[in-house]
Amino acid sequence: MSDIRSVERPAESWTRVVAQSPGARLAHSPAWHTAIAGAYGHAPLYLAATDGDATVGVLPSFVVRRPLVGTVVTSMPFLDSGGPCAASPRIEAALVARLVAEAAARRARFVELRSSTRLPIDAQPLESKVNMTLALDAPDALWRRFDKTVRNQVRKAERSGLTVERGSAADLAAFYDVFVERMRDLGSPVHAFAFLRQVIDAFGSDARVMLVRHGRELVGGLVAIAFADRLVVPWSTCRKAYFASCPNMLLYWRTIESACADGFARFEFGRSTRDSGTYRFKKQWGAAEEPLFWYRIPLTAGRDESISHGAGSDVLARMWQRLPLAVTRQVGPHIRKYLIQ
Repeated sequence: MSDIRSVERPAESWTRVVAQSPGARLAHSPAWHTAIAGAYGHAPLYLAATDGDATVGVLPSFVVRRPLVGTVVTSMPFLDSGGPCAASPRIEAALVARLVAEAAARRARFVELRSSTRLPIDAQPLESKVNMTLALDAPDALWRRFDKTVRNQVRKAERSGLTVERGSAADLAAFYDVFVERMRDLGSPVHAFAFLRQVIDAFGSDARVMLVRHGRELVGGLVAIAFADRLVVPWSTCRKAYFASCPNMLLYWRTIESACADGFARFEFGRSTRDSGTYRFKKQWGAAEEPLFWYRIPLTAGRDESISHGAGSDVLARMWQRLPLAVTRQVGPHIRKYLIQ
């Protein structure tokens, strides 16, 4: 039987397990330990299963102590996936059981596991969310396979005078200005700038910032992170005033081109709910579904919280959209740090 222990900080053995597991995803990268704890102060709860001197499984998570509504343990907050990454289902189940015990000791209301595979546990997952990924090829071959509408929108952006460049960490502040504006328009609290800064710093050369401009004006951009054979896009934004010029289309196409040039096998657009607007945007590129299995294991009696946003969220979103931009920029991060979605 494997021995399971808490890990103060993921080390080389953690990285080795993640590199060898076909089910590993960006959420299993050790860099999140630094980024999330450093920006938001959530306590890491990282578990490792060992067999003798060998590490045979890992499970990253964070303890999120939410004011008024109680503590939750999530693997992983703010990300699409997480859950155990192990050599066998038996070890996965043991890691989950230990995590549940640790969460109960901390009086957590529930444990949430976001997995890219179905887990060997007695719980039914939410399966309406999927990860959208595009298998990469030579850029010319990809271009020919795109729907005519996609190609026309990319060309429209070019004719409108838009250009895309690869930026650096120094451009993150300018990206964030657009990000704040767009998140307010969507009615959603924005992440703290310090969080994005921590992510860029923690991932180093594996992180990149892509920017779309009209002349000197920044229209939008995205943050992409390299993981294994994938280039993953966790955050993307463009100014609403430029939507008619299709800046998102050119931004994504140039980023996909750069992923091909850098030898990635897959481009990961990120999660969407099936048949939503973002799902259709990603689907038009030829992206295919990868299943996600989101589990919620309740630990205390009380009101059940759905993994999906409820109807009340729509009212709150409309209220948020009416707030001054400066207010959402200041207040948003204090709310967003507790919104583990």
